[in-house]
Amino acid sequence: MSVLLLVLMAYQVTGEAAHEWIGMCMTVLVIIHQILNRKWYSALFKGKYNPYRTLSTVINVLLILSFALTAFSGMSMSGHAVPFLYGMAPISFARRIHLSMSHWSFVLMGLHLGMHIPAMMSGMKRTGKVQGKEQGKEQGKEQGNNQDKISFIPACFFTVLAGIGLWLFLRNGIPDYLFFRVPFAFLDYDKAGWLVLLENLVMLSFWAFIGTQTALILRNMAKKA
Repeated sequence: MSVLLLVLMAYQVTGEAAHEWIGMCMTVLVIIHQILNRKWYSALFKGKYNPYRTLSTVINVLLILSFALTAFSGMSMSGHAVPFLYGMAPISFARRIHLSMSHWSFVLMGLHLGMHIPAMMSGMKRTGKVQGKEQGKEQGKEQGNNQDKISFIPACFFTVLAGIGLWLFLRNGIPDYLFFRVPFAFLDYDKAGWLVLLENLVMLSFWAFIGTQTALILRNMAKKA
């Protein structure tokens, strides 16, 4: 879904017809994802809510709503994938909603991915610890020390990458799309397709970085408590 989202945000690369069909594929995948994730819905009103769970739940719900509004407004303007749904909503209204909600989906998807990264990292660390025990305590300790030494380098890399993503996000005027300040997207059709996709990936990495750091802070707060 993340890959499809990056392609969907590159409208000037895919063109209108492909954009609509990719959007329909994205809609189907989102629906399947919700069905597979039904246990999460059944647990919504169970257990205690700490700050981490509260924020991740809010992001997930907003992401689902933004996806739904993006799909609805997109199908209301469809001329290729589902033309029989054209006009479900006034076109001028659907266009503004689609422009805003698609970019909110982009932002929330980045935050959603980032909130999951600490959990994935914890799983990898646990696997590493088990392997370290099997190979011997001394070897495992040495590997851990080496990992601590090199962790500074990727941290700096992703911080710089996130900074570039924020700069691109502001330079491309995306905040204007988010808050209905402009009715149309201003796209550069002369830019190479690979560069458009790369910029989208870097901008998504900024929001993933924010989500990761927020999740780490909230998880650390929970541990101290």
